[in-house]
Amino acid sequence: MSGAATHTLTLPGAMLARGFWLYVWRIDTPKGEYLYVGRTGDSSSPHASPPFTRMTQHLGKQKNSNALRRNLLNAGIEAEDCEVFDLIAHGPIFDEVSSDGTREERMELHKPLRDLVAAMEKQLADDLRDAGYNVLNVVHCKKPLDVVLWKNVRSAFAEHFTRLGNS
Repeated sequence: MSGAATHTLTLPGAMLARGFWLYVWRIDTPKGEYLYVGRTGDSSSPHASPPFTRMTQHLGKQKNSNALRRNLLNAGIEAEDCEVFDLIAHGPIFDEVSSDGTREERMELHKPLRDLVAAMEKQLADDLRDAGYNVLNVVHCKKPLDVVLWKNVRSAFAEHFTRLGNS
């Protein structure tokens, strides 16, 4: 049992709330600090998971949902070799769509919210990169950014990423 150690994880209960969230992973790796930007709100279903669910998926072994682990590997970094994973999540920006109605009806309500958050996800990744942070992932989205909504979200993340506030 060599190398055994005790670790702790503190999770705010609010991070269990379903809905549309934006989040940034700050990872202390053997190669320095990296960020990973993500969102909740599925593209293929009318669901919007809590950040806690995405947290476990990102670091798991399922190749269809572990984008953070894959991006670290692409940078030559094993997740288990990282010192610290810090998750900064903002939300829910919107509540998850009601479970009433057909799947198609729920998707019609879900898509506009998903698209708004996707545009902010892209902007957040771009702004962090422009501010000099090492962002592991590139976010692709052509949906229009709601600049009024974005201003408040950006301000929330600038509290945790000081260079973002100055760029």
